[in-house]
Amino acid sequence: MTLIPLGEFFATYGFRTTFFAVLLVGFFAGGAGSFLYLRAQSLISDVMGHCAILGVVCAFALAAAWGGNGQSTLVVSLGAAFSSCMAVALTNWIVAHTPVKPDAAMAVSLSIFYGGGLAAIHILNHSSIPGKAGIMSYFFGNAATVRAVDLWTIALLGVIASAVVVAMWKEVALLVFDPIMARLSGCRPRVVDALLTICVTVAIVLGVKSVGMILVVAFALMPAVIVRPFVHSMRAMVLGSACAGAIAGMLGGYLSISMGDVPTGPIVVILLFIAFLISLAVRALRLWLELRRQGLHVWHCRWWQRSGRAQAQRLETCAEQREVCLRRGAYS
Repeated sequence: MTLIPLGEFFATYGFRTTFFAVLLVGFFAGGAGSFLYLRAQSLISDVMGHCAILGVVCAFALAAAWGGNGQSTLVVSLGAAFSSCMAVALTNWIVAHTPVKPDAAMAVSLSIFYGGGLAAIHILNHSSIPGKAGIMSYFFGNAATVRAVDLWTIALLGVIASAVVVAMWKEVALLVFDPIMARLSGCRPRVVDALLTICVTVAIVLGVKSVGMILVVAFALMPAVIVRPFVHSMRAMVLGSACAGAIAGMLGGYLSISMGDVPTGPIVVILLFIAFLISLAVRALRLWLELRRQGLHVWHCRWWQRSGRAQAQRLETCAEQREVCLRRGAYS
């Protein structure tokens, strides 16, 4: 594999758009996925990714019927976000109003929307709607098809979702770490939860066109898993996850283009997995060093305790001998 010089790389329009598309998707999806990780809702990202196919197909069909571009990032992202939000809402409704457990509720929603999406694709392939040839590429993504207008769309939607989360940061922090306190403080946790879910869904499904509905789950969760052992606040968690996703996206985009006909999404996921292994190794090393330091500290404490006991015993012995001598002197 021969790496492409950076000057030549950024001078090529297709390379440049692919690079920045994966960078933006990694940044926004990584930051959004940290909220799911902190709320112990990691599997809901799988529901978001797979259930987006129904919304993508419906949005494509509606846009094509009205004479628009059904494969634009705006149309695809809005359709995917709507379908994913409906799937999450159905999951929450099932958990709240039935005895079904959350994992089973997610399986029900996933089956309905994913199966409906596959049926919609079959119907679309046998229809007369033009431009339907590339609809199957949304399963695994194709970053090479991203244009400059798609980059601006990803950046705009990502910034809007991030701004909404930042505007209600205190309420989000309360909802994430103490839902009962959020309810008692009067911040309307249902509204905050709905807005947070919508923003997270939008930030995640932005990568449907470039990395696909299957691999966008890894973009959302793996950066948070990588960063978690090294941070101690929600702000650091979100920023660190976003930066980790962006760095993996940059390296993956550059390497996939340099390697030739290699899809970008899988390369990014492999890099994230390598970073995850390194994170585990560093965490294990830190734990070993901490245990060793604590072990040395305990050894020193025990040594001082033993030394103190021996010195106390010597002092007691000297005091007893002195008392014996004084008694002998008194009776002599």
